[in-house]
Amino acid sequence: MKNIFALLLLTFCFLSQAQENDLAYNDTIKRLAPVILKPKQQSPERMPEIKENVLFSGKKNEVLKLSNINGNFTTNNAREIFARIPGVTIWENEGSGIQINVGVRGLSPNRSWELNTRQNGYDISSDVFGYPEAYYNPPLEAVETIELVRGGSSLQFGPQFGGMLNYVLKRETKKKFSFETQNTVGSYGLMSSYNAIGGTFKKFSYYVYNHSRSADGWRENSEYTVRNTHAFVEYRFTENTKLSAEYTNMDYQMQQAGGLTDEQFNANPRQSLRERNWFGTPWNVFSINFDTKISDNFTSNTKLFGLIGERNSVGFIGTPNVVDDLANRRVDRDLYENYGIENRNIYKYKLGKINNNLAFGVRLYKANTQRLQDGRGTTGSDFDISIDGRYVRDLNFTTENVAVFAENQFKVTEKFSVTPGVRYEYIQNSGDGRFGISNGNDVAMPNKNISRSQPLFGLGMEYKFRTTNIYANITQAFRPVLFSDFTPPAVTDVIDPNLKDASGFNADLGFRGTFKNYLNFDFSLFYLSYNNRIGGIRQFVNNDPTQGTFLFRTNLGETVNKGIEGFANLNITRLFEIEKPFGNLDFFASVSFIDSRYTDFRIFNASGTAPNVTITETNLSGNRVENAPRYIHNFGLSWSNNNISATAQYRMSGRIFTDANNTVTPSANGVTGILEDYRVFDLSTEYKFLKNYNIRAGINNLFDEEYATRRAGGYPGPGILPGEGRTFYISIGAKL
Repeated sequence: MKNIFALLLLTFCFLSQAQENDLAYNDTIKRLAPVILKPKQQSPERMPEIKENVLFSGKKNEVLKLSNINGNFTTNNAREIFARIPGVTIWENEGSGIQINVGVRGLSPNRSWELNTRQNGYDISSDVFGYPEAYYNPPLEAVETIELVRGGSSLQFGPQFGGMLNYVLKRETKKKFSFETQNTVGSYGLMSSYNAIGGTFKKFSYYVYNHSRSADGWRENSEYTVRNTHAFVEYRFTENTKLSAEYTNMDYQMQQAGGLTDEQFNANPRQSLRERNWFGTPWNVFSINFDTKISDNFTSNTKLFGLIGERNSVGFIGTPNVVDDLANRRVDRDLYENYGIENRNIYKYKLGKINNNLAFGVRLYKANTQRLQDGRGTTGSDFDISIDGRYVRDLNFTTENVAVFAENQFKVTEKFSVTPGVRYEYIQNSGDGRFGISNGNDVAMPNKNISRSQPLFGLGMEYKFRTTNIYANITQAFRPVLFSDFTPPAVTDVIDPNLKDASGFNADLGFRGTFKNYLNFDFSLFYLSYNNRIGGIRQFVNNDPTQGTFLFRTNLGETVNKGIEGFANLNITRLFEIEKPFGNLDFFASVSFIDSRYTDFRIFNASGTAPNVTITETNLSGNRVENAPRYIHNFGLSWSNNNISATAQYRMSGRIFTDANNTVTPSANGVTGILEDYRVFDLSTEYKFLKNYNIRAGINNLFDEEYATRRAGGYPGPGILPGEGRTFYISIGAKL
């Protein structure tokens, strides 16, 4: 620690002296005029009533402008970046930052699958309605803002319970040519380089970046390399009409250290018992975007988008109390190919003398997934996904989706508006293929073809004061049965023939805004009802442990997540009118209290032999929802003055149950059991000099807390997955 602080201190002293020497003058050198840099204005902000053909009136939303935040953008440290948004749960199972795992209001953070995850307004997850896991997210060094619209209040985007999460990438619109670079080194072999060029020339705009990062990792057997490349070009036909295209390519290889038993974790959380496990997801996403303003009252946007990607894993996936026998590893692969088109429009009109706004649009989407599982891999230890023979499972899934939506903002008065909305979803899932191989013969999966038509309704209201407003909304949400739900992972498993889609609603009531120039706040109550939640209960055949077990996959019941979310940012120096001599000193806090419980939780007992099984049930209403902490609090102090800024922040997260049965005592294999609460402290700084240059440095988990945020039953390795210990980074960059 002393060496780290010494390095930071020497760096700042050197840069300060260098700048002072640059400004010194003699007979041949003239003194330069001082450069006044605007101090950072703290995020989050809120969306205006209308932005990019989307209505936000009455909806709870947050916008994080990353240039106003100090944090570790190099490794996408979600704990720091999302600290100003209340109620965000984060899984930290490895420190690469390649995947951002976030959830809201007690929903699962697993690859952000309860959110409609987008980049620049188009989908980036595997299959929105078949397998909605986000294996890709952009490097945060390339991101301008992060937009989060809560819950079912995002009917203009989709029916997801969590809402919509959108990463908006940087663009350069002021110069003909600009160049940006950020180069970072850090603990455990971290090396990263982000480089971008962009500009605007006559009617053309362009932006291209490449981000490359590698590290050995804090844990044993956790090295990784990742590259992310993006290209954007735009042509403006007129002031009101433009056409753009963009393409993103990502590829990475990540060694998976695997999980630990609780005994192993307590002895040494950095240890790993797996050195032959690897994961990689080559990913391609692309979009063509057309914007036009047809008249002063009518604007339209159309996006044509697509995704071609893979999910590849190889390794020994036994629980951590089982020794890797160095036999052939298991290889699993998914191949994704998705296409869609989405149109959204805003029509402005008057009722009497008051302006009103209608948002409407349509979406067409098709996704194809080939799932290859249980291939006989090599006995080696490198990232080799070649197999001997055939995959045991070779399945094909297709999702087709048509959606139409409309929301209308009726302004009853200039201050009070009511926004009803409707979304209609048609979703069809189909699947077929080989489910297994028995005595050399294929075991076919019964053809699946499920279609549904789902109307969803919502209502939002907002009353404006001068700089504050009261908002409320209630909106239905929906989650169809996924591929993994209706496809059993083993021949002996039993699927409920009456498996139902999940449905429910989100409701918000809040008060937000600014007071004078020193207080930014948003406090709200929320209520989330999640019906027909799907899960599995493991049972003994004939209730006899000697006859083996099977998994009965069914709708477990209803959960209700309710609570309080609050955010406040107080500029202390503005409050006391001393910001000119002392800079801006901000205190921020985001707090959330979450009560997540099963209100109808069925446990099933079985008799008979699969698939002819008789099921009886008992109800364990009142159990807490797995992976939902009772509280998540973030407190921070930020100081900025001209060319220097620093942020210290403290995260507190409550303990969680990791299974629906609310098992307290950890299992011998580390897969189930309670996870205790944790406290983590982070420190980040930035120094800007010579107008266009910067140096950033920080320490994550300053006090070296030992903690874990999740347990896994499968990938990325069964068992308890430790959060990272103390790490540091230092980065130098320029924008010219």
